[in-house]
Amino acid sequence: MINKKIIWITGASTGIGKDLAIKFANNGWHVAASARRENLLLDLNKINENISSFPLDVTNTDNCKEVANKIFNRFGTIDICVFCTGMHDPNSEKRFNLSKIREIMEVNFFGVMNSVNSIYDHFCEKKNGKIAIVSSVAGYRGLPAAGGYCASKSALTSFTESLYFDMRRKNVHVSLISPGFIKTPMTDKNDFPMPFLKSSSFAAEKIYQGLIKKNNFEIHFPKIFTYMMKIIQILPNWMYFGVINFGNKYMKRDK
Repeated sequence: MINKKIIWITGASTGIGKDLAIKFANNGWHVAASARRENLLLDLNKINENISSFPLDVTNTDNCKEVANKIFNRFGTIDICVFCTGMHDPNSEKRFNLSKIREIMEVNFFGVMNSVNSIYDHFCEKKNGKIAIVSSVAGYRGLPAAGGYCASKSALTSFTESLYFDMRRKNVHVSLISPGFIKTPMTDKNDFPMPFLKSSSFAAEKIYQGLIKKNNFEIHFPKIFTYMMKIIQILPNWMYFGVINFGNKYMKRDK
């Protein structure tokens, strides 16, 4: 069948994942699009027939394996995986909500672990291809009212770095994707100013360029914001806490 290349994108029903699926499909790729809401995935197929629906609950280990096998059976292989599933609940994170923290970790971190687990052996045997994991600049350091989210993204970033070394021996390229603030249904819940906010189509373009035309480990954007965050990342604690406390008061985030 298949002269076209295959990409599997999780979290494809909305936001970055949705625009990324459309971007790859418009450029001739077969896109295996996964998310829990099958109706939204079917809408993607109406936008571009190169997008096929593979409903998935990433928190279910067996379901991840089943869906990966369905994709292998349909297309024969996967050339790129982009694991893009994520959630954030800023209102609950203003309090210490253990059940919500567990849910965030289950989706953001273990959901990606389940996804990687489902394709790990295939890529090791294939000895080529790319695995990309969507983390966030929120994984660089802890931020106010985002303990669960920052922790999940920090864990993802560290895991992706480790996976890079493991897969490099198998000739499989691993990429870390670290967006700044991107306008999505998830960030629409935020009640504070989001500097350098960009659209999900902007994010999709940057990810596409990073995966197809470049070969860097980290794909981060928008650069003006992510480089600021990288500088903040290396500040000594006393200076970091001072900067964040000042910004927090300025934005009246605790209001």
